[in-house]
Order: sequence, then structure tokens, then C-alpha cells
Amino acid sequence: MGVRIAGVIALGTLFSYLHLLHAVRTEDLARLERHVSERSQREQILFLLAQDNHVVIKKALQERILALEKEDVQARFDQLFTPRPDGTVRSRLEGFDGTKMPGVVVNRGRQLDDGLRRRILAAHEVLSWYGPALHTRFTNTYVVLAEGVIILYWPERPNWCQDVGGELSLLGLSANSPQNNPTRQTIWSGIYSDQGTRKWMVSIATPLDMNGRYVATFGHDVLLEELMTRTINDHLPGAYNMIFRDDGELIAHPQITQENSTGVYNILRDAGQNGDLIIPEEQRYHLRRLFERVRDREPDRAVVELPEFSEYLGVARLQGPGWNFVTVLPESVVSQPAVRAARTVLVLGILSLLVELIIMSWVLKQQITRPLLAFTRAADRVAAGDFHVELDTSREDELGQLARAFRVMADKVQHREEALLQANESLEQRVEERTRELKEVHRQLVQTARRAGMAEIATNVLHNVGNVLTSVYASAQLARERMGRMRLEHVSRVASMLEEHQGDLCTFLTQDERGQHVTPFLSKLGQNLQEDRKELLSLLDDVGRYTEHIGDIVKVQQNYARTPRVHDEPVHLDALVEDALRINTDGLTRYQVKVERDMIPLPPLMTDKHKVLMILVNLISNAAYALEPVPVDERRLTVRMERTPTQRIRIEVRDNGMGIDSELSTRIFQYGFTTRKDGHGFGLHSSALAAQELGGSLTAHSEGSGLGATFTLELPYLLAEEAS
Repeated sequence: MGVRIAGVIALGTLFSYLHLLHAVRTEDLARLERHVSERSQREQILFLLAQDNHVVIKKALQERILALEKEDVQARFDQLFTPRPDGTVRSRLEGFDGTKMPGVVVNRGRQLDDGLRRRILAAHEVLSWYGPALHTRFTNTYVVLAEGVIILYWPERPNWCQDVGGELSLLGLSANSPQNNPTRQTIWSGIYSDQGTRKWMVSIATPLDMNGRYVATFGHDVLLEELMTRTINDHLPGAYNMIFRDDGELIAHPQITQENSTGVYNILRDAGQNGDLIIPEEQRYHLRRLFERVRDREPDRAVVELPEFSEYLGVARLQGPGWNFVTVLPESVVSQPAVRAARTVLVLGILSLLVELIIMSWVLKQQITRPLLAFTRAADRVAAGDFHVELDTSREDELGQLARAFRVMADKVQHREEALLQANESLEQRVEERTRELKEVHRQLVQTARRAGMAEIATNVLHNVGNVLTSVYASAQLARERMGRMRLEHVSRVASMLEEHQGDLCTFLTQDERGQHVTPFLSKLGQNLQEDRKELLSLLDDVGRYTEHIGDIVKVQQNYARTPRVHDEPVHLDALVEDALRINTDGLTRYQVKVERDMIPLPPLMTDKHKVLMILVNLISNAAYALEPVPVDERRLTVRMERTPTQRIRIEVRDNGMGIDSELSTRIFQYGFTTRKDGHGFGLHSSALAAQELGGSLTAHSEGSGLGATFTLELPYLLAEEAS
């Protein structure tokens, strides 16, 4: 019963966990989709605003250039700008305030004609109008003319145009030339760290063509500090956010893009190609797989799964620069509420099971064990000649009926005993004249007959009780059913027959055919009662053992672990390899590893079975772990066994997993060295020592990282027959 209840609890816990996991996963994925959608809408506002501003600036600049075509701007130009000794033309220092107006710098040696002056004045006026207004959102606003002139409004660096050198490298001009930007669309640059402010920025630039000729490029530098801070710090519980471009350039990441870093990490580059940014191999592989999953997803899917890392990815596009906003939600965060709920259900179920077993034990003790003990004591008292027994005759079940019948039988026996005593006394009075010897013999015979009669009655009572309660000992669940089938009418019939022949009881018991069966019947009743009591106690012990089943398993396992190892013994190595594979079945199945065998049959060899098994289990377990980064359909584990020409046995465990770096090949057998997060660095070390103790060796070989590894165990070739 305890096992059945435990099974129901386990199934209930499993179904609860699966149901809650499905519900929580659906809710969390929907919340993830809403989160990335809302975040993308909020984060792209600044970029869309920048593009809208460019439409306005482009129109204003074009109109202002056309308006100045017929004006003489020489005087106005000279009032605002003046040549410098270095050959450049810059804003006059008199009355210039870079916090309120744009500055101008013309590259050294540039010839100024009327058309160029008009375009410079037009750009200067447009930036004077729009620059202060746009500064609330953008770091600066600039116009770069095709002739190599910069007009810049940057309040944080008001003297930039006064301090910059006379030969500027105007990359924006080449990027927005008709050859490099044939669509003449707005271009977003990659992120960069400004040399002056040491803050992360991105530039947006739009070309201006007039009459089929490239005239200028205007744009903004957009500060990304707030965007990157929000991306890193404002996230769903247990998740994290990141932003990257379609070319692999990483914009924001909680571990990689730091405020004090000047390098820009590209996910698609190999190790060593990202400057001074040092990223662990595992994290680089994770970022690349995440990038590929986002790139290969269906365009209309906002949530995708990254199964090899047990993660869900919420993806949204930031309009404008076209960046990918990704929220990474681990599967463990999704399943954690379901695990907690299932744990609670399991704990409550176990407590319910314990309460049920305690109640069952108490009921059996009160309703079965104690009444049976009372019957046993009563039978012993009757057998000892004490007919004053006390039984619970108030019960209405079968035990109550049996108690009443037992009480009636004890009274009948007592009355019969009293009658016999009276008859003996009367007989002694009538035969006083007989000799003393005859009286002594007669007295002994009477005592012997009385003891035999009491023992016979007690035995008959126990026999009847055993017949009625046989089914009680089967189990507590079947007690009521079996008691319902007890046929106590036989006891009543025996009692009735004894009452009918009370006057000639001796004749009835010795000569009547029915009376002759009474004594064997009562004898068998006593024997069955003793057997049934043992069976019930055995069943009660079984109930107790059910509750101790879990503890017994633990003890068995502990005893197995402490079993003393037998040293050299005949061993079939091919069977030992199969045992090692079976021990690692869970890991091989979990990682979906395909096992290939190439083993020649060998006769039994003399070696230490337990040490060889320990080595093989360690090697196969490590190989299964090394195959985790490999795609599922490519995971291979090969076990090869052969006999070498040098009279040794070679067992190879080969995998096509992560491999071993050359600098680590000499350290993998050292004590405490491990590359696994949950490793302890003892497995390969102890295996190497065990191989030496067996007279063999354990070596490792790998072509390098990502090229798999081969572990080779060599043992002496000592046949069991030769050893004997």
C-alpha cells in the first residue's frame, strides 16, 4: 500500500511539474516577446528622430543655398570668418562663442570662390538655427561640404574648430560619395569611443545632392551611454540584454562592452582579431551560436530557442540603424517556478504518505494486534486452568463474535470441570472401603485427565481462532474482506453439539462419529491460530519494511561501495568494456552520443577487475562531456581493443569532441587539474595511478582544440590459464 501511494505521489508530482512548466513557459515567452517589442519601440525613438531631423535639415540647407545664389556674400563672409597663418580659414575669434553658435574650419590651401562662400554661409546659418534646438537630443550637429569644409555645432567642445589641425581626414565625404552610397540614403556608422570624452557614440550622416552634383554631408554624433546603460541594467529577472549589428559588431553586452574599454568586439572575428579584448573560448562560441540563431530565424518570429545552451532569445529590430535588440532568457529561469511547485507537491505527498502509514500502523495495532494478543493470553489462562478470562465482547465484528464464543466455551469447560470434581468427590465417598493404593491411583488418573482435558480445550480454542483469523495476517488491506468470509458457525455447531450431549459427553466424544471429529478439529484450530499470528506479524513487519525501503536502498549502496575489492582475477575485458558503457548510459544518452566498437575477442586475462573498470568509466565519462560542444548528429565515441606485438593489451577511447590544447597535454594527469566547471581534477589522476599499479600505462593524444582526443590504456597480456 505504501508503494502504491508513493507511486501516485510521484505521478502527481510529475504531472504537476509538466503542467506548471508548460503554463510558466508559455507565460514567460509571451512576456519575453512583449518585453523586446516594447524595448525596441522605446530605444529606436532617438534613431527615428535623428532621421526625421535630417529630412528637415536637408530641405532647409537646400533652400538656403538656393536663396544665396544671387546675393553678394563677400562682406558677410569676411565678418564671420578670417584666414589663419596656418593656411586655413576659421571663425573669427572676436565675438565667437562655440557654446551658442557653430564653428567653421576650411582645410589648408582650399581656394574660396563665391559659390563655396555661399554654401559655407548657408550651412552656417542652418546650423545656427537647428543646432541649439537639436542639442537636447544629440551630442553635435555638423555639415561637411564636398570641398573639405567642416561646419560644426558642439557646445561640449566649443573650441574644436579653433584647435583642430589644418588638414582634416574627412571620412564622411568618401562614405557618402555617389560611388559608395548610390542610393543616397542615410548611413549609420559603427560604434566608437570618442577620443576627447571617452564615451561611446555612433554617427548618422545624410548626403545632399543638388543638380546631380554631390554638395555636402550633414549629420549627428549620437551618444550611446544611456542606451548601453539601459540595455545592461534594465532587463527581465534572470535574463540579460544585448545589441549587435548584422555584421557582427557588438554594441552592448553586460560582460564585454564596458564603459572604460576602447575596443569594439565583433562576434564573427576569430580569437586575436578583436584587439586587446580577451574573451573566453566558451563565451565566444556562445556569442557566435547566438548570432547565427538570430540571423537564421524567420523574419516574423520574435522568440527563438537556443537549445544547446538551454536559452530563449527575444529578438527585435531597432529601426534606423537596423540593430538587433536581443534578450537572453535561460531555461532554468523559466522552469524554476515549476520546480519549486513540484518540490512542494512532492514534500506534501511524502508527509501525507508518512501520516497514512502511521495511521495504518495505529489502526492495525488497536484493531488487530491487541485483540489477538488478548485471545492468546486468554488461551494460555484456560490452558493453565484459569477459566475467568476477560475479552471485549462489545464489538459487533467477527472478533466480537469470536470473543463471545470463546467466553461461552470457557464457561462450558468450567461447568464441566466443576461437575467432574463433584462426581469425583461423590465417587470417593462411595469407595472409601477400597484400599489406599487404589485411591491414590484413581486420584492421579483424575488429575491427569483434567490436565489433558484443559490442554485439549485450549488447543481446540486456538485452532478455532486460527480458522477465523487466517485472512487477517495476509495484509491490512485484505483483513476486512477475509474476516467477512470467516465461517464461525463451525464453532457454534461444536458448542451446540457439546450442549446437546452434555449429559453423555464422554460417550459422544469417544463413540459418536461426529464427536470423534471434535478433538482433531479443535487441535487443528489451535495450530492454525499460531500460524496465523506469525503471518500477521510478518505482514506488519512488511508494512514497516515498506517505510524503510528508501533507507534500505541507501544502505545497500553504501555496503556495495565498501565491498572489499578482489585483486587479480580472470577477467573478460570485452565484457568489462560493456559494463563501463552501461554505467555511463545516462551521460551517453543525454548527450546523444553514437558509440562505435572495434574490439577483438580475447581469452580471460588476469588483472584487477575493479581498477580497470574504474579507469574505463572515467575515460568514457570524460569523452561524453568533451562531445557536448559538437553538433548532435556528429558526436562519435569509438572504443577499440587490440593486442599489440609487444604482448600487451591496448584499449583506446576516442572522441571527436573539444580536444586538448597542446599546452595542456602535459597537465591533464596532474592531481587537481580540470577544465570542467564541476570537475575535481581527480579522475584522470587516479586512473593514471591505477594503470601504473596494474603494470600498464594511460596516455592521451590530441591534434589540438576542437579536433578530438584519444586516451590509450595499455595492460600486460597475462592469460588466466598461464597464471594458474
